[in-house]
Amino acid sequence: MLSSTLDAVAGLPIAGSAHLIQIALTPVFLLTAIAGFLNVFTGRLARVADRVNAITKARLLGNEVPEAQNLVPLARRTLALQAAVALAGASGAFTCAATFTIFVGALGADLVSLLLFWEFGLALLCLLGAISCFVVEMLVSSRVMLAQIKRDRQE
Repeated sequence: MLSSTLDAVAGLPIAGSAHLIQIALTPVFLLTAIAGFLNVFTGRLARVADRVNAITKARLLGNEVPEAQNLVPLARRTLALQAAVALAGASGAFTCAATFTIFVGALGADLVSLLLFWEFGLALLCLLGAISCFVVEMLVSSRVMLAQIKRDRQE
C-alpha cells in the first residue's frame, strides 16, 4: 500500500502529492478522537481535584467531614486519570510520528513501512491503555457513589 503510494508520489508531482496528503490526513481523525478523550479525562481530573480541595479546605477550617468523603478513592481516581492522560498523550505523539513518517517515506527512506507500522500500532496500544485506565477510574467512582447511596438509604 505505502510503496504504491510512494510510486504515485514520485511519478505524478501534483496528483501524487495530493494522494500523499489524503493518506496523511487519515491519522488526523484519530488525533481528533484522542483530543476528545483528553478533554473528557482532564475534565474529570479537574472535578476530582475540586473535590479534594473542598475536603481539604473543610478539614483545615475544622469542619466535620464525613468518613464517606475519604481521600483514598479520590487518589485512586487521580492515578487512573493521570495514566489515561499520559497514555492518550503518547497515543497522540505516536500518531503524529506516524503521519510524519508518511511524509518522510515520500522522500524515499527505507524501512518506512515497518516504522509506520510500529508508530501507528503503538498509538493504538496507548489509546487502548488510556481507555482502560478511564474504565478503572469510572469503576472506582461508581463504587464510591454506590456505597454513598447505600449509606444514605440506611440513615
